[in-house]
Amino acid sequence: MAKPEKLLDLPLEDVIGDRFGIYSKYIIQERALPDVRDGLKPVQRRILYAMAQDHNTHDKPFRKSAKTVGNVIGNYHPHGDSSVYDAMVRMSQDWKVRNVLIEMHGNNGSIDGDPPAAMRYTEARLSAIASELLKDIDKETVGFIPNFDDTTEEPTVLPAKFPNLLVNGSTGISAGYATDIPPHNLGEVIDATILAMENPECTIDDLMGHIKGPDFPTGGILQGVEGLKKAYQTGKGKVVLRGKAEVEPLKAGREQIVITELPYEVNKANLVKKMEELRLDRKVEGVAEVRDETDRTGTRVVIELKKDGDAEGVLNYFYKNTDLQITYNFNMVAIENKTPKLLGLKSILMSYIAHQKEVITLRSQFELQKAKDRSHIVEGLIHAVSILDEVIDTIRASKDKKDAKENLSKAYGFTDAQAEAIVNLQLYRLTNTDIQTLQKEADELEKTIARLEAILSSDKKLIAVIKKELKEIKERYSDARRTKIEEKIEEIKIDLEVLVASEDVVVALTKEGYIKRSSLRSYSASKSEETAMKDSDRLLWQSEVNTTDTLLVFTQKGNYLYIPVHEIPDKRWKEMGQPIAQLVPIDNDDVVIKAIPIKDFNVPLYLTFMTKLGQIKRTELEHYTAQRRSKPLVALKLKNEDALVNVFLTDGTSNVLFVTHKGYGLWFDESEASIVGQRAAGVKGINLKDDDFVVSSHTFSVGGNPDLVIATQRGALKKLAIYRELEKSTRARRGLVMLRELKSSPHRIVKALLVHDEDIVRVESDKGKLVDVQANQLRAADRYSNGSYYLDQDEDGKLIDAWLLERVDESKED
Repeated sequence: MAKPEKLLDLPLEDVIGDRFGIYSKYIIQERALPDVRDGLKPVQRRILYAMAQDHNTHDKPFRKSAKTVGNVIGNYHPHGDSSVYDAMVRMSQDWKVRNVLIEMHGNNGSIDGDPPAAMRYTEARLSAIASELLKDIDKETVGFIPNFDDTTEEPTVLPAKFPNLLVNGSTGISAGYATDIPPHNLGEVIDATILAMENPECTIDDLMGHIKGPDFPTGGILQGVEGLKKAYQTGKGKVVLRGKAEVEPLKAGREQIVITELPYEVNKANLVKKMEELRLDRKVEGVAEVRDETDRTGTRVVIELKKDGDAEGVLNYFYKNTDLQITYNFNMVAIENKTPKLLGLKSILMSYIAHQKEVITLRSQFELQKAKDRSHIVEGLIHAVSILDEVIDTIRASKDKKDAKENLSKAYGFTDAQAEAIVNLQLYRLTNTDIQTLQKEADELEKTIARLEAILSSDKKLIAVIKKELKEIKERYSDARRTKIEEKIEEIKIDLEVLVASEDVVVALTKEGYIKRSSLRSYSASKSEETAMKDSDRLLWQSEVNTTDTLLVFTQKGNYLYIPVHEIPDKRWKEMGQPIAQLVPIDNDDVVIKAIPIKDFNVPLYLTFMTKLGQIKRTELEHYTAQRRSKPLVALKLKNEDALVNVFLTDGTSNVLFVTHKGYGLWFDESEASIVGQRAAGVKGINLKDDDFVVSSHTFSVGGNPDLVIATQRGALKKLAIYRELEKSTRARRGLVMLRELKSSPHRIVKALLVHDEDIVRVESDKGKLVDVQANQLRAADRYSNGSYYLDQDEDGKLIDAWLLERVDESKED
């Protein structure tokens, strides 16, 4: 009869939670995280133990890696061979492990990320320092557990004669936990361990007097002692790690950057490839070639520069944009008392010291018992020699070995162990020399027993033994520090010249917000033609600038766009530009009003703003440099219904001029407007009537003598000599009327322009009529006239705009 199935009705959530909990516990404790005592994961421990059991040590010939992998899988680690071989290879890679635990013959991979040869081709053996991890394992110093099939036993931890967790570091990912412990210098770690033993109350600062910081096998430069100290205190912290590079001179005044050390675990081939890609994509200028000249003498990556290349700038660019500089995050998680814990430096050292105390105690107990057992036998042998004839007679009279042992015990009081040693004694040992040897051995054993008992009874002597053995290891295996420690994290500054090839170009911006740059060649070829634009559009600004300059584009809503010239789309002069909103998104109802190119933000100049409601604001230019430029930035604070009319780059000595819709004009020194912050609203520039507003504003230098051309909605143009017709005033006045007031259909100013005789003014009507007028054809009028008509309001329509045709950039307005 079939056995009935036993089904459990359980919630899926409980079942999955329970099973995952068991799985998590296993991979945390038995796979991915190192033990704080010996710094090894289970697979690493099993590899080292299997090799030691096979006597595959540094003083023996190399053996095939496949044989070791087979032993490990067959006896201790029932997993795939690749996981065992990969762990074995990593312990042999001197660019990943500070003190290699396995020596390997053959291809064991490379810093370029090349895979190792298959295990059937490579040979391996334990390194000398790995033997120190396993030393005394046969003296009952550590616990053993049955292996997976109960055919043999494996150690739960290795004796570890040096703090391997800190020396070689560890990295791993588990369920809910990850670990990143960097390698350190063996000598420094041992010095710190001795300090912690001598003074358990020592601080992190005391320990950092010995351990300066991580000591990576690939060297490099570590920056950020503050982050380092935090990591050593808490187990988590962040430092910057950069490669070591030097600038070497070449012939003809050229230079090259030579990188000799890389940050830890950076793939050299990928780094060189990335650098070459940045060069080819012209993201960095001044680099002629990047090549890898690494050979058996060491790492050597050469960045050859062009004749005008800036070595420091190029190096800083590569620090910022490649893995030549990385951030290393400490996450010092290890298994302590079967539990994963985030450990600081002192906790790791104290756990190691506690482990060593236990190892030396157990070893001393083992050796003491051995010494006592041997002393007991030697005592019996000495006694037997002293009554040798009787002992021989007793043995000869016995039937067999068992009888002889019993007779010796009965007759002379020997213990079973002593009697066994006597009957096994070879006759040649009965010479006079061996009697002396036995006596000498007895004396040595007595001293050994006394020494071991002293160690077991005194914590001070126990520590002295650990210190002595640590110092011996330091003397034998320690080497010089490779990683340089720098206190501060250096701020990387990259000059624009390094990123962008310096080139003079022509940039054009239209009123509807289309922008482009063209090479001087393309511009010269089409010089007679205007830049391509829509029929309804017109040119707002055009100028020759350099690709290393920055363009500040201001909008009516008081915002500005920070646009490096090299980021403006490069197009032929005959092509239309790109909407500026595709470079920096602006509101649909916002319009661009002005563009100002800037070479250097640190020059002592000002941005002077004038608004529709008569406000004026001055702010130092340096406040308008920007790091983030993906969205419009605030240029000035505007009140409701106010709008920016114009903005100028001034030197603090200019005159400013306001022109209003109802015909008022006011000019005064710009210095009357005090200097305020970037987001401020400014002060009143002109005192407006209730229904009046500013239509134009200008600046001109002291001593400059421009004329003012006024265009009215009725199609009239009028030219005024500013110095003669408009008396200079002060800020916040109403100004002087510049038009004769008519009772019916009065003139209202649409636009006012500063002109010189050679300038051409173009006026536009709402019916699309365009009329060009040369400034020297306009007769200078007085304030009380309305000028001459150039449009017929009935036939041509109402005048809506006026601008200078030839001089599109307003830099000559003085």
